[in-house]
Amino acid sequence: MGKLSKIMATVIVATSVALTGFVASANAQDISGWQKDVGKAIAKKQSYPRAALRKELQGQARVEINIDRQGNIVAHNLQSSTGHEILDREIPKLMERVSPLPAPPSGAEDSQLTMVVPLAWVLE
Repeated sequence: MGKLSKIMATVIVATSVALTGFVASANAQDISGWQKDVGKAIAKKQSYPRAALRKELQGQARVEINIDRQGNIVAHNLQSSTGHEILDREIPKLMERVSPLPAPPSGAEDSQLTMVVPLAWVLE
């Protein structure tokens, strides 16, 4: 149990994620700040499935999420798998727990925004 007692689940929201739905005049600082807020919100709600802990599974995934103007996740799509069904099954549950996310900045022109979020489950 020594290794399992030191568990860390991490979420990384890269600054280079693809975002669609922003006008050219949208403030880059506002967008960057919003991305960081989204990452923090997801990290706060992310958990490590017990079965994955027992088996000492780790993995990384990329999830495309569609967010409305209020921050609600209206759709999500797994772009790349963690390689472990146990961790992949956690992703829809996580999306449900984190919705709504922080509302996008006012520079968004579309009713929905799309962003790709890299997720990682890492044992330390």
